Amino acid sequence: MILYPAIDLKDGQCVRLYKGAMDQATVFNDSPADQARAFADQGAQWLHLVDLNGAFAGAPVNAGAVEAILECVTIPCQLGGGIRDMATIEGWLEKGLRRVILGTVAVEDPELVRQAARAFPGQVAVGIDARDGRVATRGWAEETELEASALARRFEDAGVAAIIYTDINRDGAMQGPNVTATAALARAVRVPVIASGGVSRLEDLIALRDCGVALDGAISGRALYDGKLDLPEALAALRG
Repeated sequence: MILYPAIDLKDGQCVRLYKGAMDQATVFNDSPADQARAFADQGAQWLHLVDLNGAFAGAPVNAGAVEAILECVTIPCQLGGGIRDMATIEGWLEKGLRRVILGTVAVEDPELVRQAARAFPGQVAVGIDARDGRVATRGWAEETELEASALARRFEDAGVAAIIYTDINRDGAMQGPNVTATAALARAVRVPVIASGGVSRLEDLIALRDCGVALDGAISGRALYDGKLDLPEALAALRG
């Protein structure tokens, strides 16, 4: 199981939100590139990047910060937030991103997801962000009646590389991940699932690893910045 350190970008800075609220952002580094380099130096295999402003704007906003990260690390990076058309998808992949994450368009334009997955095999993931089991879009600002598992099943035959499942109520709250919901989603689909939201200590990663169904990985942000989760120790535990 891969551990993905998260770098959330807001106004060019590396931040973490509390339950997705843009007005509850804590700045952890003024230089996202420096933060990316630090994670890479500690042994990270992947980085998970989010353009928070872009998620609301519907187009890339923190492109400069993302490009700076891509220039300073050699490990693969995945990015979500504001990626809602084929030109943006293609542009990011040409700049060196290993994988793009499509969230809002997975609900609003599922055919785009299918087209992108066919055009760029292994480089398109679906981001499913849910609050109380219901999918939220546009930077988590708009809630739908669509259940997370129902949305995931729509892309079983699309060829997407992974589903990134975020429990919004756990994100940045340091309350532990929703292991039950994540495992249920992973059982419901054949697509690899990456867990996000609430990972706050080593025991949380172990619980996800041992949840009874194989997960592709887990994303952690605030716990790494606060020092509650030691990245080298976590990587060693997951390898073991």
